[in-house]
Amino acid sequence: MTRIVFGLNNCWAVKRWSLPEEWAEITRSLDVDVVQVSYDLFEPMLGNLGADMLAERTREAVARYGIKVHSTFTGLIMYSVNLLSHPDQSMRTAGLNWYFRGIELTRKMGVKITGGAMGAMSVNDYRNPERKQFIINSLLENVKKIAEYAYYNQIEMLLWEPMPVPREIPWSIEEARYILREANKNSKIPIKLNIDLGHQCTLQGVGRDPYYWLQELASESPSIHIQQTDGNSDRHWPFTEEYNKIGIIRPDKVIEAIERSGAKEVYLFLEYIPVPEYPDDKVLEDLKVSVKYWKQYL
Repeated sequence: MTRIVFGLNNCWAVKRWSLPEEWAEITRSLDVDVVQVSYDLFEPMLGNLGADMLAERTREAVARYGIKVHSTFTGLIMYSVNLLSHPDQSMRTAGLNWYFRGIELTRKMGVKITGGAMGAMSVNDYRNPERKQFIINSLLENVKKIAEYAYYNQIEMLLWEPMPVPREIPWSIEEARYILREANKNSKIPIKLNIDLGHQCTLQGVGRDPYYWLQELASESPSIHIQQTDGNSDRHWPFTEEYNKIGIIRPDKVIEAIERSGAKEVYLFLEYIPVPEYPDDKVLEDLKVSVKYWKQYL
């Protein structure tokens, strides 16, 4: 039987509850004790000494509230750029250095796992077979460099998130298997997946089924993002009565698919991303309802 642990990706706190003491207190009030920390909480100061201060405050705050930080993870800010798949070499190097900095902050927090989205190809690179393969090879090389830097910073695992756009590697199950195989060759630390149950929305056939992804790859995905979605877009809705009526994600089916994968342990992180103009109190209410909903099944 798979050990399944429920937690929160704290992207919901970005721009609202920006200090570690704030989101940690809210997390504990929801009776949740495991979080995945979004790098967006450290932006745009990731390269600034202020980020080091926040990393130290994060370590202190989670200890005070009895919370475990499972991992650090990219958020919407770095997802909005090409990162390690930029067509320009100097920009790919900048993306690599960004990850190095994130690893340093992760170490300062006392966290052993990090990862996220690795990069998006430009349209022209994606449509040119030679350039596409060049960018993929460069991406794999840079991910291995990240893994090596992580190793020397006492990080024990790197997570690579399959994404919802074909230009973002890996996109399909086949690509996920490919990058797992290639990235782990001579890697200093294990490189695993972080599946998101809303990222199958642009695929066709069985690849569009989030439960099929879990059945096939949950054993290689020690953490998984859960969101309510209609399967037509990457919604990141909460698990409220309103969205559960139109959503396709069912906790019992998620658990059954994970069990079928043979995974020994999986962390399920609710990745609820409210739009900026959504009322702050409603964000908290949606979180409360979503947590209660999932805890019926776990």
